[in-house]
Amino acid sequence: MSINLSLLPPAEKNKIELDKQASYFVWQLKQAKAGPELLFNEAEKIRDPDERVFFEQAIQKYKRIMGVA
Repeated sequence: MSINLSLLPPAEKNKIELDKQASYFVWQLKQAKAGPELLFNEAEKIRDPDERVFFEQAIQKYKRIMGVA
């Protein structure tokens, strides 16, 4: 069964985007292309508290998956 992501509500689309960004930022950290300040700076840009918590949880998830301390 396929799901058309464009049909999702805007809030769900944004969560998917935040999850993708978290993955990319942790990958950059692992590859030494960015420092830990990148994660802090990007989290600070998120105004909605619920979205910020979701982003920070995604960061922790990808740190575990990628083995980044």
